[in-house]
Amino acid sequence: MPQKKRQKNASAMKMVGQLLANYRRVAGFTQCGLAKQACVDEETIASIEQGRRPLKSDLAELLDEILGTKNSLAIAVANLPEMDKYPLWAEEFIDREREAIVICSFESMLVPGLLQTEDYAHYVLKNRVPRFTDDEIAEKVAARLERQSILHRKRRPSTSFVLNEGVVCGRLGGDQVWRAQMQHLREWADVLDCSLQIMPFTRRMHAALDGPFVLLETPDHEQLAYMETQLGSQLVSDAGDISRLAQKYAMLRTQAYTQEETKALLDRLLGES
Repeated sequence: MPQKKRQKNASAMKMVGQLLANYRRVAGFTQCGLAKQACVDEETIASIEQGRRPLKSDLAELLDEILGTKNSLAIAVANLPEMDKYPLWAEEFIDREREAIVICSFESMLVPGLLQTEDYAHYVLKNRVPRFTDDEIAEKVAARLERQSILHRKRRPSTSFVLNEGVVCGRLGGDQVWRAQMQHLREWADVLDCSLQIMPFTRRMHAALDGPFVLLETPDHEQLAYMETQLGSQLVSDAGDISRLAQKYAMLRTQAYTQEETKALLDRLLGES
């Protein structure tokens, strides 16, 4: 059986890149000069140092020889841990979410990860550009399902979700995947400590046009917010910023369908499909 290709850990790649940059400077090379010695492009050296490209074992051995680093780079590359379960920029949020006692989430495009079915999560990740490999998708789906365990613990967090109506009207993954996902949402809509509300298309006012965000409260009653962009994310702890987002969320809940209206909408969508 062929050996499964190991996906490199993003944070470890950054560490190896910093090692290379330090060794290069100590040896008195510029990126351009080292690239010429190693017969590679300058961009290759720059990308490795920035953690954007993995350092391959053969190049590591060559760079060790050029820089006189006694196999330090080759040993570091050989012992890189496997790929992160979560992007480096999301790890702190995942840690805080895992211990949260209150989670409030507004989503404009997708079902929130905590409420996604396995098939829906698969199609979300399959749509990513640049594309993930099949192995990466499988690993990330497993990590997403593992995250959902917080909703099944004995003392689960109090949760509130507000979704734009387009989230439930879209057919990501096709009719079968969509229907299973809608049934899953309908089941969660009946859970006592989970509030699910839909923001209808017809509302003339919308308090969160700037995009999705998540509010968390930790066991120490620390208030945090989390937002993702196309290129990264931001975990916010500033009291003023948290207050503004909390005001947005409170207004969203008044503008959205009530929980009973949301259940009726889901029932209607499932009945029509």
